[in-house]
Amino acid sequence: MAQWCQLQMLDSKYLEQVDQLYDDSFPMDIRQYLSKWIESIDWDTVAVQDSLATVRFHDLLAQLDDQHSRFALENNFLLQHNIRKIKRNLQDRFQEDPVHMAMIISRNLKEEQKILDNAKSTEREGDGAVLAMVVEKQKLDNKVKEMRDRVQVVDQNIKNLEDLQDEYNFKVNTLKNRENEMNGMTAKELEKEKMIVARMCFELKGKRQDVVNQLSDLLNVTQALLSDLISEELPEWKQRQQTACIGGPPNACVDQLQNWFTAVAESLQQVRQHLKKLQELEQKFTYESDPITQKKGFLEARALDLFKNLLSNSLVVERQPCMPTHPQRPLVLKTGVQFTVKLRFLVKLQEFNYQLKVKAVFDKDVTEKKGFRKFNILGTNTKVMNMEESNGSLAAEFRHLQLKEQKVAGNRTNEGPLIVTEELHSLSFESELQLNQSGLNIKLEALSLPVVVISNVCQLPSGWASILWYNMLTTEPKNLKFFLSPPPAKWCQLSDVLSWQFSVTNRGLNQEQLNMLADKLLGVKAQRNPEGLIPWTKFCKQSANEKSFPFWLWIEGILDLIKRHLLSLWNDGSIMGFISKEREKFLLSDKCPGTFLLRFSESSKEGAITFTWIEHDMHDKPIFHSVEPYTKKELGAVSLPDIIRTYKVMAAENIPENPLRFLYPNIPKDKAFGKYYPKPSETPEPMDVENTEKSGYMKTELISVSEVHPSRLQDNMMPMSPDDYKALEQYVSPRDIDAVMSADFEEQN
Repeated sequence: MAQWCQLQMLDSKYLEQVDQLYDDSFPMDIRQYLSKWIESIDWDTVAVQDSLATVRFHDLLAQLDDQHSRFALENNFLLQHNIRKIKRNLQDRFQEDPVHMAMIISRNLKEEQKILDNAKSTEREGDGAVLAMVVEKQKLDNKVKEMRDRVQVVDQNIKNLEDLQDEYNFKVNTLKNRENEMNGMTAKELEKEKMIVARMCFELKGKRQDVVNQLSDLLNVTQALLSDLISEELPEWKQRQQTACIGGPPNACVDQLQNWFTAVAESLQQVRQHLKKLQELEQKFTYESDPITQKKGFLEARALDLFKNLLSNSLVVERQPCMPTHPQRPLVLKTGVQFTVKLRFLVKLQEFNYQLKVKAVFDKDVTEKKGFRKFNILGTNTKVMNMEESNGSLAAEFRHLQLKEQKVAGNRTNEGPLIVTEELHSLSFESELQLNQSGLNIKLEALSLPVVVISNVCQLPSGWASILWYNMLTTEPKNLKFFLSPPPAKWCQLSDVLSWQFSVTNRGLNQEQLNMLADKLLGVKAQRNPEGLIPWTKFCKQSANEKSFPFWLWIEGILDLIKRHLLSLWNDGSIMGFISKEREKFLLSDKCPGTFLLRFSESSKEGAITFTWIEHDMHDKPIFHSVEPYTKKELGAVSLPDIIRTYKVMAAENIPENPLRFLYPNIPKDKAFGKYYPKPSETPEPMDVENTEKSGYMKTELISVSEVHPSRLQDNMMPMSPDDYKALEQYVSPRDIDAVMSADFEEQN
């Protein structure tokens, strides 16, 4: 199995390690699109030969051009743009130094292998269920190989049987002619010839029996493999797809599933051809108790049943329904907004190209429920499946579907037992396949995962919560009444799902952050029990910890805040985020004055962030200060690094000072946030008459200032740094500073 495919089967903790290998210098997109080509090259050799590195560099650019052409055929403008940008960046970076690119690829491939090896060693220690899955896939590959080998053996034996039968027929006819002629042939010679023909007949019957037995054994092996695919591999792939839909590890191994399904189909096709050949041999020569005559019908029916079973399970939803405007929130559809969905037929045979016409149907076979809404599908709801240029798969993509709610006569009142974001609906896809060889029609059907239909974008967070809860707790695609009595979730399940929501920002939640959320949902007394149960109402309906909004809407507000204003800070680990006030004080209590940390506010539904720092009073007692949380409104005007850089605390007429010195645990503030500070602009010379952009106004800068009572500032005043003293000297003479400090000292004593 390809290394890239194996990696994508691993757990999220290993995928995060893979993610760290790739950056803008060599993006992961290239690794994904060109995985087969990249793994086919010996990059260690390329990395030490300049001329070869140049050739491979231009080969890679050509591969990207091919990929761009595929996206152009699919009318995928965004991916075309990304490929063009990637190619330009590669040319800028490696055109003059292609060896450097080869070294990066060589290093990354080795690091990927180390990650795989590490996963294997973890599995040997009993903590590698995912890697066990990889091992199972390799076993399945071996079964496919065994099946193909058996097909080749049967094919060769049938050819040998045909040759033997032709020779036997020739011998029999020759013997008959000689018996009639009796030209010089003695009785002894005649007897000898009859003995040879008899032995050939015996051998022929034995080979016929062997071939029939081999075909029967081949069908046994194929049936066992088909059972593994339909009852285990396909459901597991669908379950991984469910997990991927709600933010879990990507489910990119549909190609492998397609290869297995296609291999079985090809083998069954060959078996049917073998049986036709045996029928031809039977017509030329047969005898009493001929195994071909006795078993042919049974074997044909069995091969056909297996083939029908395979095909009827081969239509799958490759990409679940999703609005292009919200690619990370599939399965939530808004009325009047286009959504896309993609299907694939896992048996990739040329004879099926353009033969499958698929129709999309909404809420098929759903019994009418009082109060539940009904919808019509608008747009092109039928598609013909054809071989894709990009990977040759047999697929159909619906790109322009919309939902429109059916109008109800009279005054519409929602009398249903569920709110609209808990209503689940189904999207099914129907087709029919005609087998020309047998004249049979096979009905095909695929179901999407249940979808939530909203009419206003403000319902999206609650709709997404329903999708999370459903796909976390059940694998049944038809349980549309799930939310009439939703089961509770275990904390061990919900913690993973919550972390996945933050993984879309490239950084999931660590154990410290999950501990805080566990205490919030389960209560401190539960001691973060992994088996602790969280009801659906507590997650999405009831207010959390007596706040005026549900837990999920609080999380949703923070996610939106991160994506809009804090993405870089969140990804680099500067934001601790989820931490209780008690834990915050514990962590800061033994740190030097001016140490601060960043956490999310628990009192803001829209998402807000604050910072808390520590000072010490005259008796060295720690005192903690928290600034009023910053919301999207404030962060839209001034970035958080700028707020931290310019933040001041002042009291009465004292000079404002910035109390923030070290990001927890001990990182100097400017080292932690300096890369995010705005670059100083070049100021024009005072006499620069050529500067036409001069506006005549003094430049201003927005800063955050907290005002405190003078006594509080005095009690908690920190030692003045040389920089602060220098700034103070610009306004107050050294003599006056000494006088003030002496007076303060006398008052305190």
